Amino acid sequence: MTQTALDLFAGRIRDNWGPLTSKLIADCSARVAELLQTPRTEAWLADLCHERPESRELYRDPVHGFVLLAHTEADGRYRVPHDHGRSWVIYGVLHGEIEMGTYARVDEPREGARLVKRGSTLVRPGDVQVYLPGDIHDTFCVGGPAIQFRFTARDLRRETTMVRYADVGGTWVPSA
Repeated sequence: MTQTALDLFAGRIRDNWGPLTSKLIADCSARVAELLQTPRTEAWLADLCHERPESRELYRDPVHGFVLLAHTEADGRYRVPHDHGRSWVIYGVLHGEIEMGTYARVDEPREGARLVKRGSTLVRPGDVQVYLPGDIHDTFCVGGPAIQFRFTARDLRRETTMVRYADVGGTWVPSA
C-alpha cells in the first residue's frame, strides 16, 4: 500500500522525536513545510480542502503524544494573545493568509503584568511559524478562509499552564 504524505510526515517526526532542541524544531518545521506541498489530489487533503472543518485532528502519536490538527479560519477571525504553556507549536498555512503577532510579557511591581507587542508576520501558503514554550502570540485571519496546520508537542486540551490575555482598556493583561 502506498503511504500518503500524512503517513510519511508522522513517520519522519516519530523517527526523529526527542527532547526540545534546535535540531528537533528545524526538523519538525521542515516536515510541516513538506506537508504543505502535498498534492491536493491526496484523498485526505482533498477532503480537508473541500469540507474546510473548523478543527480536525489529522494525527496523534500514541507513544510521544504530539498532535497535528487542521484549522479553517474565517476571514476576520481573531484569536487573542496566548501562549501554549510548556508546549511548543508550529503553524503552517495551506491556504489563505494569517497575520501572527508576537508579544513580550512585562511584569511591573505596581501595575502587574501586561503585554507589549513586538511585531507581526504575515504567514502565507507554504510558510511555517514556530512558537516555543512561553512565547506569546495572536492570530488574525486577513485572507480567508484560511486553512492551517497546527503541530503541537502535546495535546493542548490537557495543557493546564496555558495563559490567555484580555484587552482591558487597550492593554493586554492575563485573563482571570
